[in-house]
Amino acid sequence: MNNQAPNAKADEAELIRQAKQGDSQAFGTLVERYQRRVVSVAQAVVHNQEDALELAQEAFVRAYENLAQFESRSSFSTWLYRITANLAIDFRRREGRQTVLRGEDAETEIGKLPSEVGDSFKETARRELNQRLREALMQLTPEHRAVILLREVEGLSYDEISDILHCPRGTVMSRLHYARTHLRTILEGVTES
Repeated sequence: MNNQAPNAKADEAELIRQAKQGDSQAFGTLVERYQRRVVSVAQAVVHNQEDALELAQEAFVRAYENLAQFESRSSFSTWLYRITANLAIDFRRREGRQTVLRGEDAETEIGKLPSEVGDSFKETARRELNQRLREALMQLTPEHRAVILLREVEGLSYDEISDILHCPRGTVMSRLHYARTHLRTILEGVTES
């Protein structure tokens, strides 16, 4: 995103220049800088922490292998998020499977089961709403799911999403409209108490 101070942009440009010349430490600094956001973009599409971590690693490998082709027409972060989103969308298409919770994600969900103590009715209602929302999101195509999650969860602008998904701004707006309309239809009548 373009919220970086001028010194940070100059620093990033220098890191990219050094990484293009084979400096793995400079690229390592870029990885540290963008790791959390890359995992977040991947997880927004695949809904699984382990898969998102693997996709993030693959995204950084691809970025490193193709760094010579990065021409600074867009920001480095946008280029990197585009690689990540494309990998995640391709992964979802290949896998064609429902989300399976593993490890800590599964433990977190188990921890949300109603207990005999406290206000379990509200927690159960909230959990059911979250489940309905996840199911509704899974009914969207990977492209529509990516657009709505990048916009609504990650808070990216239309132009940033356009750069990341490598499609025109109008396509982003159209996909977002479709995704919102489809979700509204699926979730009609569902409200949190």
